[in-house]
Amino acid sequence: MATLDELLNEIPTDQIAAKLGVDSETADKAIKSVVPLLVGGFQANAGDPDKAADLQANVSSAPSTLLDGGVNVEDVDQNAGSAVVASLFGDNNADDVAAKLAGAGAGSSDLIKQLLPILAPIVLAFVAKKLTGGGAQAAPAEAPAASGGGIGDILGNILGSAVGGGAASGGNNPLGSILGSVLGSKGGSDALGSILGGLLGGKK
Repeated sequence: MATLDELLNEIPTDQIAAKLGVDSETADKAIKSVVPLLVGGFQANAGDPDKAADLQANVSSAPSTLLDGGVNVEDVDQNAGSAVVASLFGDNNADDVAAKLAGAGAGSSDLIKQLLPILAPIVLAFVAKKLTGGGAQAAPAEAPAASGGGIGDILGNILGSAVGGGAASGGNNPLGSILGSVLGSKGGSDALGSILGGLLGGKK
């Protein structure tokens, strides 16, 4: 079963920190906030008939080989990542999302804006790898995203592991509120709004 810890372990935190000119601790804190938010947004899209096809296409085109032998951050297509982020957040542009995450203590908004297009392709590649057999209990590749099976199941497992005690959960971390909002939500844009609302509501 796909878990948040497994996904986070695929992310080259030290490489990203060096690329963005921050220390590893700062990068790690921001990454552990941004990744669950991306997963939650993707899961919301998986449950939205109007957006599920686009998510399916994004996962299908994601290079699962990106994870082979460990991710090299220079191999991440940030232009594709930017397009995915723009599609994911819709009316909530990356500036707004970054500002809200920063306000909840995830790191600076500039850092978060730089992380989004780097992390989105890695998350999609992780889902693609699971979907095509790269891990236990991977779903059939032909499973439709909108059905709650396939992509939706993988994303749900990642979020469920976080709520159940994965790396992103913790007493002082607002991500428990984010993920709880996602799991209790239906639909696309409303679910994403709940993610952000949960984040701000969980601010310490």
